[in-house]
Amino acid sequence: MDSQKILIIDDEAPIRHALRDILEYENYTIIEAENAMEALSILQKEKFDTIISDIKMPNMDGIELLSKIQEICETPVIMITGHGDIDTAVETIKKGAYDYITKPLDLNRLLVSVRNAQDKQYLMVETKKLKKKINKQYDIIGESPTIKQLKEMIDKVAPTNARVLITGENGTGKELVAHWLHEKSDRSSNTFVEVNCAAIPSELIESELFGHEKGSFTSAVKQRKGNFELADNGTLFLDEIGDMSLSAQAKVLRALQENKITRVGGEKDIHVNVRVIAATNKNLQHEIENRTFREDLYHRINVINLHVPPLRERLDDIPLLVEHFTILICENQGMPMRTFNNDAYEELKKLPWKGNIRELRNMVERLLILCDNPVSGADVIKYTRHS
Repeated sequence: MDSQKILIIDDEAPIRHALRDILEYENYTIIEAENAMEALSILQKEKFDTIISDIKMPNMDGIELLSKIQEICETPVIMITGHGDIDTAVETIKKGAYDYITKPLDLNRLLVSVRNAQDKQYLMVETKKLKKKINKQYDIIGESPTIKQLKEMIDKVAPTNARVLITGENGTGKELVAHWLHEKSDRSSNTFVEVNCAAIPSELIESELFGHEKGSFTSAVKQRKGNFELADNGTLFLDEIGDMSLSAQAKVLRALQENKITRVGGEKDIHVNVRVIAATNKNLQHEIENRTFREDLYHRINVINLHVPPLRERLDDIPLLVEHFTILICENQGMPMRTFNNDAYEELKKLPWKGNIRELRNMVERLLILCDNPVSGADVIKYTRHS
């Protein structure tokens, strides 16, 4: 493993040299700069794991340099100064410095701060990789007119706080739309909480959504925050909202009207700032007629309606979807990359796809495991024929 690189910026050569000796002894690779302009020139050419910068320097001080560094990279910056006061420390931390240490330097604290800063940098890099991987999993794939229109609507709606109702059959990818509405919104750095209303027993849905106080029911052995609280300042995705009980619907309506909730067994109002996105495979107008869904809640959640088309209405997207799933599956399974020939695509287009995109993904995985490369039309016929 390569040694970690640290850039030291200080106009006093003895300080730079002392820091170099200490950090090189700890197996770090050190580069020095005697002023801000030299440091910025170095940062244009090289990447570092941590930066240590003095505050009081001629021409450009460390606080101004900190802002310039943040325009170039996301490397953690530890500020050091011999003129320490609380106001300066607060200002540097507010402006994004990782830490602030006064001279004469406590070497043990400096080493701990460097190690912690590098741990943070490692976690940031890994988080970006993970987020990129997750976003790849949640890509909305397709170039058909209906999918292009859906993507355009997502781009328009996502930056707003408008509530969205996503409709479509099972397996069409309603959750993908919800994820992209969140990722393209101003709330993307905050929590995305997903609740499958159909998978939670009706007697537990209120506790799941709104939380509960200790002792509010037999198994409530401690206080628990609900999903509305967990999604505060983020997005709450209520999947299959058509399966929610009427009593829970009433509480969700209040939360949307007043931006506050009450835990089960509690009396205190808790204010929440949540964007609610709902999805359903049911016809909610019919559910309203059957008195199983509240009309007032329907109008609250249906500010914007996004309909996700079934796969049978976008058959020309099948080759793109198959290629996308092939890459994901081969990477996840550690398999050599495979391909499908044109006959395979044509046979796949003939299938009814009652399970939509979810069924197609499962089919692609089955064919990749069981068939030789490339997957042929005959393979598709063989492994999709009903017994």
